[in-house]
Amino acid sequence: MIYTMMQACKETGMTYQGLKFYCNEGLVPNVKRDSINRRIFDERDIAWIKSLTCLKKCGMGIQEMKEYTRLCLEGASSIPQRKNILMRKKAQLQESIAALNASVEYIDKKQEFYDEVLEGKREYFSNLIPCSCQK
Repeated sequence: MIYTMMQACKETGMTYQGLKFYCNEGLVPNVKRDSINRRIFDERDIAWIKSLTCLKKCGMGIQEMKEYTRLCLEGASSIPQRKNILMRKKAQLQESIAALNASVEYIDKKQEFYDEVLEGKREYFSNLIPCSCQK
């Protein structure tokens, strides 16, 4: 199947401007053109664009995506380098997940504290109010 820019955007979830930017930056290297010079995409292009979208969500910047794309174009010989890039991204994501989980845990504890205060099960205190006569 062949996709126009708009169809490719709908299929990949990208904006028109975003996809155009990716194409202009060389991140979608095999883009073809129709008879009136409009970009057209095939299934392989769509799969690649979806991969780029995932890499962006993983926190990869444009330069990193360009490097990854360059390595992919080299073929199987660059698989070890690509694996290293992805391994580093995964480690960064895992650190982010741990930090987010710690934040959720903090919120859960605060909500539990507030619930207990509102239910009369615990006396209210605040680290911001210095006197012991808090209300």
